[in-house]
Amino acid sequence: MKKLRIGIAGLGRLGKVHATNIATKIPNAELVAACSIVADELEWAKKELSIENVYDDYNEMINSPDIDAVAIVTSSGEHCWQIEAALDAEKHVFTEKPLGIDVEQCMIAEAAVARNPELTFMLGFMRRYDKSYAYAKEKIESGLIGKPYMVKATGIDPEALVDGAISFAATSGGIFLDMASHDLDLMRWFLGSEATEVYALGCTFQHPEFKELGDDETAAAIYRFENGAIGMLHVGRTAPYGYHIETEIVGTKGTLRISPVPEKNLTRIYGQDGVLTECVGSFPERFEEAYLLEMEEFVNCALQGKQPNVGVNDGTRATVLAYATTEAWKTGKAVKI
Repeated sequence: MKKLRIGIAGLGRLGKVHATNIATKIPNAELVAACSIVADELEWAKKELSIENVYDDYNEMINSPDIDAVAIVTSSGEHCWQIEAALDAEKHVFTEKPLGIDVEQCMIAEAAVARNPELTFMLGFMRRYDKSYAYAKEKIESGLIGKPYMVKATGIDPEALVDGAISFAATSGGIFLDMASHDLDLMRWFLGSEATEVYALGCTFQHPEFKELGDDETAAAIYRFENGAIGMLHVGRTAPYGYHIETEIVGTKGTLRISPVPEKNLTRIYGQDGVLTECVGSFPERFEEAYLLEMEEFVNCALQGKQPNVGVNDGTRATVLAYATTEAWKTGKAVKI
């Protein structure tokens, strides 16, 4: 069996998920190199995954003749130059979202993809590979709910992880850039249209540190799309019960709801407090299978000389939307996109 030899850049929480999937769960992939500026992460790769070729210099890794592809799971601001460098080094590229932290960066990535059409590029909008979201898309395309005209999206991180969100707030670009890209991508995907206008608000009630850093702990936005459809978004960082991801698609003949209760599993606990349903605690837990499925798709596309359905322009579109939403949130005015 031919295998795709992959080097991974970035071994934080999500980087470890991707590294483990590549190394142990995808038969036609082989993790042959790892890069990080954190020494402990490289030690983890050597000890846990038996990776011999470790680097603290990204350019050195991508210029190795022993790798065919790169998985980029580094800090958001590093993605686009790393995409460009890897493609120009004739490596296939998978990168985590966001594509870039501003539109100018996204254009660098778009240009690199355009001048290397023979190479596979994939952006990690993994929710499209979650079985529930993929099933909903199939039902929409089959006409089950008629014409979709509204998407309501909720994404709230758990209160248990709020300290990490506070520490990142100064450099996150604001709550919409930090948290909304997956939901914005799904709105475009489900509605089959592009947003033209947005109005947004934010608030902070529990953690004034967010306000002090120019951010908010909770925010909402409403979008108008080219085809007349509506998008409604609620993002936050203080869910007391766990990690809450929920999406509703409303059509002319019916409605689809994905994860109305963010269930950990199908177990119900019957006890002194009544009947309880435990919730998932984090995004790696909720989308564990989706992360694996998207990486399998990337590997298969690279080996077969194909392009996946999630491309570079999807990343640019999500960034444009996130910036327009951030402007609306900061100015308190509706913003044309």
